[in-house]
Amino acid sequence: TESFESTHVLFPCLFIAHSTTPPIHATAYRVILSVCPHFSSILLFQMATSLLTGASAVVTGGGSGIGRAICSRLAENGARIFVVDRSVAAARQTISSLPNSSVHVPIECDVSKSDSVATLRTEVLKSNNAPPSILVNCAGITKDSTLLKMKEEQFDDVIAVNLKGVHLVSQSFIRASVEAQTPLAVVNISSIIGKVGNFGQTNYAATKAGVIGWTKSAAKELAKKNVRVNAVLPGFVKTPMTEAMPPEVLKKICDGIPMNRMGEANEIADVVLFLSSPMASYVTGTTIEVTGGLYM
Repeated sequence: TESFESTHVLFPCLFIAHSTTPPIHATAYRVILSVCPHFSSILLFQMATSLLTGASAVVTGGGSGIGRAICSRLAENGARIFVVDRSVAAARQTISSLPNSSVHVPIECDVSKSDSVATLRTEVLKSNNAPPSILVNCAGITKDSTLLKMKEEQFDDVIAVNLKGVHLVSQSFIRASVEAQTPLAVVNISSIIGKVGNFGQTNYAATKAGVIGWTKSAAKELAKKNVRVNAVLPGFVKTPMTEAMPPEVLKKICDGIPMNRMGEANEIADVVLFLSSPMASYVTGTTIEVTGGLYM
């Protein structure tokens, strides 16, 4: 049988995989699988617990909802998380739920303000002694109104956080990574609304469509600089707000989704994990819809 020879290869490779940087993890695992395919289930378990070992991640909007789920998923896979939120109390609450909570850092930041973003960058670089290897732009707001009733400040506020915020934060950390010649994976949380629009959300839809265009343009500019930029487009996801909706409204929403249910925040986080990890090392400029088949 191949068991003796396979084992002789497996354990040295596992040692190598766990004692090197994340990109080598992926290479080592591929070597193991090519020699010992029957160990695939073991390797998947190993990858699930150490996929981001040694990585550091800045997650904006990390104080609640999808952002909190992303922080959790990245931390579970070994990353050190800088949880960024307008509310430092919310950021601390997220950290309290993370594994190895003492290594993670809460930071208060208004992503729509360049001076606040500059302070964020300074704090992260000082604490991390290097640029982060992952940036997730998840901060976002809504100020819904029909087009004819929408006030200028409603439009401006949503643009400032959802689109300008992505630009300011990304520009700051991409510049740091390029200067230090370190790799960076940027994941922007857009929305399916940015692709198809939605009643009463002209401002929100415009920002999320803008994030898609920004993502693709940035990916083209930065591909040769070891910076990958991708976007995730969630559909309807369970939140405290949606759970407070009348049952008949929720049913109507779910009836329009081919999978007949709303998404979970951790299902968005799983896609972010993939795009942040060495498994997506050849993926840039893409958008992934996580919608249960909605609008496909």
